[in-house]
Amino acid sequence: MNIHHTTLLVIGGGPGGYITAIRAAQLGIATTLVEGEQLGGTCLNVGCIPSKAMIHAAEAFHQAHHFMGDSTLGIHVESARIDIAQTVRWKDGIVARLTGGVGALLKKHGVKVVKGWATMVDGKTVDVAQSKPDAKPLRIQGEHIVLATGSVELGLPGMPFGGRVISSTQALSPDSIPKKLVVVGGGYIGLELGLVYRKLGSDVTVVEAQDRILPLYDEELTKPVAASLRKLGVQVLLGSKVQGLNTAGDAVRVQDAASRESELAADQVLVAIGRVPHTHGWGLEKLMLAMQGRAIKVDDQCRTSMRNVWAIGDLTGEPMLAHRAMAQGEMVAEIISGKRRHFAPAAIAAVCFTDPEVVVAGLAPTDAAKAGLDCITAQFPFAANGRAMTLESTDGFVRVVARRDNHRIVGWQAVGAGVSELSTAFSHSLEMGATLEDVAGTIHAHPTLGEAVQEAAMRALGHALHI
Repeated sequence: MNIHHTTLLVIGGGPGGYITAIRAAQLGIATTLVEGEQLGGTCLNVGCIPSKAMIHAAEAFHQAHHFMGDSTLGIHVESARIDIAQTVRWKDGIVARLTGGVGALLKKHGVKVVKGWATMVDGKTVDVAQSKPDAKPLRIQGEHIVLATGSVELGLPGMPFGGRVISSTQALSPDSIPKKLVVVGGGYIGLELGLVYRKLGSDVTVVEAQDRILPLYDEELTKPVAASLRKLGVQVLLGSKVQGLNTAGDAVRVQDAASRESELAADQVLVAIGRVPHTHGWGLEKLMLAMQGRAIKVDDQCRTSMRNVWAIGDLTGEPMLAHRAMAQGEMVAEIISGKRRHFAPAAIAAVCFTDPEVVVAGLAPTDAAKAGLDCITAQFPFAANGRAMTLESTDGFVRVVARRDNHRIVGWQAVGAGVSELSTAFSHSLEMGATLEDVAGTIHAHPTLGEAVQEAAMRALGHALHI
């Protein structure tokens, strides 16, 4: 067995892992990264990036169909069709370019990348079954180990993936578009992909156990999304639980809140009920680390209960967001290099790429109240925003939450077309401790959706100009 020594060993090449490795190498730390599949992890290969590509393609196809009717823009087309195989190839091309870019960056900074599956031996050692044909087993020893193995899709008991039952990964590379699709789960993954398939022509039914969609977001934000689903013809069954497939395997058995059972015909069933930390199958149990539920317990420097073993990203639990993992990874690399850092962000923005989009950062009004804060809340509708009108997307609003005593902003929320791009402004104001006066007094470019951010702050101060 070949033995390799390094200062920093990173297990996992997703957003958290590769950022850790790049930053460590920039700081002069000898770094080795082990990845069993493709660099970029779930986010780049089968999550964030490919899903947004498919959302864009589905929306373009949907717009083409819209122009076949009575378009208010005066645009008319005779027909529209989609070659789903070509769409998937286009999506895969984007992924390949980005994956190649990650590999190039790692090489540029001198990170040694080992392709293969790592198994923990102890807190400083892993054995790697390398992917290269005929490659000998490799043992790697590192002074520091960063665990960045991400998360895996959660399956539904009694309905394993296979046959008609597909995961979000499979849903992103379809061979064809099913006539009838049942989506299990009304969270952001289920709704994003359900909307994709509806716009591509499927009859879509979403089954959600809670009494409303997107249960992690407050109801006021989700109302425009629910209205959009109805407009697009997506059937949503709330307060309902999936019992499994019927005997023939061509329908989903569903039980409603009154315990009545019914069947939903389905060519495919997409199970999208969430993700869990990837803690099994690579020897983590040998380290006997302190856990917090299914996640590894870490402190505000991402240290685990074992000296010089660190954990970042989805492996450490919610929020499972790529940008959180990247920030944690950068911090850990700097701490190992000798810098003083702590992970204490003022806010981590979260985006739901539904139609319309939803973005939240900081405290919602209910969160502020639970925290004992006396707050001002104000919102500005996109119906009064000129840019939204030109985009034919006037549904939704921007909402600000600020302390009443000193007007310091503690939260932002928005729902509407393209609001994901407002997340940066939201995070900046929260991280910098901005007040309502700071935002209201900042000149915002016209005409932009961002003007609604300024107007929301103005409205909280009692002098919105366009409403």
